[in-house]
Amino acid sequence: MSLDAKAGTGDSSAMLTQPYQLYIERTDPTKNMARFYALAIEPTLFGTPGLTRRWGRIGTFGRAMVHHFDKEEDAVRMFLDLLRTKTGARL
Repeated sequence: MSLDAKAGTGDSSAMLTQPYQLYIERTDPTKNMARFYALAIEPTLFGTPGLTRRWGRIGTFGRAMVHHFDKEEDAVRMFLDLLRTKTGARL
């Protein structure tokens, strides 16, 4: 089945249930520290969920890594695990 044919079927499996985005910064002028960390769950070009992680010095693009998943639940689980690790939040 072509992608064009699938698009016309009304299949919304490529749509995410809800958006997941996080952007945090940590700055300390006495240590010359200016860091950022960003997470986002977004659909990939193939319609599967992808978790994008970006980190680096504020004002730069920094580095990026994309994790690909078959199910949105797996991406959300990793998102929440990383959130706990980076912020110490209890969810």
